[in-house]
Amino acid sequence: MTDPVSRVLAAGVLAIGVAAAGFLAGEALVESRLGFRTVTVKGLAEREVKADLGFWPIRFVANGATLEDARRNLETSEHAVEAYLAAKGFEAGEYQVQNITVEDRFSGYNAQQTPEEYRFVLTEDLLVRSAEVQRLADASRSVSDLLKSGVAFSSDSYNAGPSFVFTRISDLKGEMLTEATQRARDAAGKFAQESGAKVGDIQSANQGVFEVNAAVEIPNDRPEKQIDKKVRVVTTITYFLKD
Repeated sequence: MTDPVSRVLAAGVLAIGVAAAGFLAGEALVESRLGFRTVTVKGLAEREVKADLGFWPIRFVANGATLEDARRNLETSEHAVEAYLAAKGFEAGEYQVQNITVEDRFSGYNAQQTPEEYRFVLTEDLLVRSAEVQRLADASRSVSDLLKSGVAFSSDSYNAGPSFVFTRISDLKGEMLTEATQRARDAAGKFAQESGAKVGDIQSANQGVFEVNAAVEIPNDRPEKQIDKKVRVVTTITYFLKD
């Protein structure tokens, strides 16, 4: 049988061996981590485009001493708006009524100050939706012609003119991502050259979000009001560097 002293010595030798192995493994891990050099760069791609879809909300009002009077007046205004749109080349399928609200001003706080002929107020929201964005813009600029027909417009943000959007981002994605990635690699190449290294494989990549903004940034102006747009994407890529 092995005496206690031998067992103690054997255990000590084993412990030293395990500790040495762990130390060597730890050193190898640290050295491998220190051997990885990376650079993170961004690549930008932009395209100037034109909106391909427009929305024009039109809100108009009509008054009457009775609800029936107000309804007839609103119907007259609606026909005038539809005739105007038809004269501008819009088809019936390009616009539709969104909402009609009724207000009885005799039920409000200022009922006694309201003239009887203005008791009922009807408000109609009509939305024009068209891919003919330039036609839509031109029609909105000459909408004052409707005033001659007796159409009374609501003075609020809903009636602030048309908005334009670009919907064909998917047609540009492949080309723009390729360009942004190439610009990111060019930037990484310049950095590597200055540090005496070469660009290796990609460690990680983030393609970024496609943004559609106004082509010209105008202070206090709503970007959706412009037909001309700018599509933008920024990719973020991390490359390995090698000697």
